[in-house]
Amino acid sequence: MIFVGGLPFSTESSSSSSSSSSQRSESDTLFSLVEHPILVSASQSFKSTQERKVSALDDSDLKYVYIFQREYATVDSALVHYVGTDEATTCVGLVIRNRRNGMTSVAHLDSPTIVDIGLAQMLSLVVHNGFDSELDVHLIGGFDDVTHKHANGSSVSQSHAELDGYSFPLCAKIIETLWRRQEKFHIQTLFVLGHNTKQDSRGNAYPIFTGFLVETSTGSLIPASFDRTSRCPDEIVRRIRVTSCYEDASWNGKLLETYDTQTDRFVIAPCCWTVRKLRIIMTLQHLSDAEILVRCSTSPSAEAPDFVETLRRQWNHLIKQPDWRQSFPKKQARVFERIAGRDWKRC
Repeated sequence: MIFVGGLPFSTESSSSSSSSSSQRSESDTLFSLVEHPILVSASQSFKSTQERKVSALDDSDLKYVYIFQREYATVDSALVHYVGTDEATTCVGLVIRNRRNGMTSVAHLDSPTIVDIGLAQMLSLVVHNGFDSELDVHLIGGFDDVTHKHANGSSVSQSHAELDGYSFPLCAKIIETLWRRQEKFHIQTLFVLGHNTKQDSRGNAYPIFTGFLVETSTGSLIPASFDRTSRCPDEIVRRIRVTSCYEDASWNGKLLETYDTQTDRFVIAPCCWTVRKLRIIMTLQHLSDAEILVRCSTSPSAEAPDFVETLRRQWNHLIKQPDWRQSFPKKQARVFERIAGRDWKRC
């Protein structure tokens, strides 16, 4: 169940809705929400906010939790000050926060196939009293990787049937799933698709922001980017899990378990991979950086400058430790506990 501005949302309530059919489709609902005046205003406000550069080298005792692609974390505001993610181009960062107790769950969604179970994972520690909880929701990311101009000059996504990009199907699936669930989802931010898209002089599309922070005590959002020191702990192994979980049937349709809410520890669940992964890496590592970018990214022109370097660091780790059990001895999770604001040690 979706609410906007405190009221139940329907496509009929949006003056800009172009749907003439009584049958509501995923694309109709998404288009109507993207064009809703309240959410348009929220997007404009978010876009005008200065992006925060996050580094673990900053002198601060604030406690952060960072999540990578296909991960999620539910945090307690009594234990964590900020939770965030970045590197979302065609991915979508989803925030769900319980208004009553401040419990906040953040996920970095990369495929429609993980939305149904992933949303249930997020809600498991956010909602405790049936369907009565009031939940604030934010979606950030998913720039418009397939656009065309309308006669009035506005740039919007193509129809769902025509679209062959990545962002739109993912956004539509998230909205459709929120719509049909019984919880009360108050959408506060929908900074996706055209709202999160800019173009260079050659017409190439880029996301305006690829990341954000949530201040857990207030629920406020800040555009953010993170340097390598702040994407912790256990950056390389966690990144490898993202590209390996497709081979591990135990993670089918699921977000990767990463963080323990009650203890404020990272508990990085094991993920296996096969020798096939190493064979692919041995082939890719001999390609040029430009070829790797095109082969390994859904949006090559929008990636960060260190995208290929980051891939090569993962490949080097896998070449040195080709057996997944070397990274997860005895098939156990890798556990890290916080020793200071942003410093972690492996248990």
